[in-house]
Amino acid sequence: MRRVLTVSTVNVNGLRAAAKKGFVEWLGATKADVVACQEVRAELKELPAGAAAPEGWHVVHAPSAQKGRNGVMLFSRAEPDEVRIGFGEPEFEDSGRYAEIHLPNVVVASLYLPSGDVGTPRQDEKERFMAAFLPYLVDLRAKSEADGREVVVVGDWNIAYENIDLKNWRGNQKSSGFLPEEREWLGRVFSEAGYVDVQRKLDPEGPGPYTWWSYRGKAFDNDSGWRIDCQIATPGLAERCTSVVVERAVSYDQRWSDHAPVTATYAD
Repeated sequence: MRRVLTVSTVNVNGLRAAAKKGFVEWLGATKADVVACQEVRAELKELPAGAAAPEGWHVVHAPSAQKGRNGVMLFSRAEPDEVRIGFGEPEFEDSGRYAEIHLPNVVVASLYLPSGDVGTPRQDEKERFMAAFLPYLVDLRAKSEADGREVVVVGDWNIAYENIDLKNWRGNQKSSGFLPEEREWLGRVFSEAGYVDVQRKLDPEGPGPYTWWSYRGKAFDNDSGWRIDCQIATPGLAERCTSVVVERAVSYDQRWSDHAPVTATYAD
């Protein structure tokens, strides 16, 4: 029998609000084996049961020490062999930005990379995170390979890598998320760490598909977005990716986040 793994990732932009707008129904309907969420911004006790303890799912939650900020989750149909919160960097250990689960053949991680803001301490934080996270990705790939596991790090990477990854690339060349140094860092994730952007492997031409649209103006209606929510996998797993779908809402009023779920299917 052919083994298939389906992984979804979505920045929920506040899970309490998203749960009221349609996230719980979406989770109930998804065929995914693992669902990763970012920007949860809530404790489990603050969430409805359909989001905090949905039937048929094992839940891993990494909240931020700063109340109402960040937070990542992983829902998995199979019980993980191992769970890890954070990636060993003291500054970010309780920041609610990284969690991973180890399943029999794969490590799935939920990442919420800092968004940054040029000329502010937030951009400095983003740069410190990136500097610490790249060596961890190298180490994670090596250790997982030794354990016979592939790796996929999914989530809000908060960097658009190429011009085809955002609609208004000309106007954003000095904006956080599209700075040359950020794009160069993500290039090192691909070159030095050896990971593969599965969307771009299947669709190298673009443009998009975009995964985030500002709530301001007519960004969603005009599809003026950014592709910052990605599934980035080790080469063996990337080779097995058969599809990547951005589950864009059919209309503005049916959105339950300013991001759309990104769902990838991996088959043997």
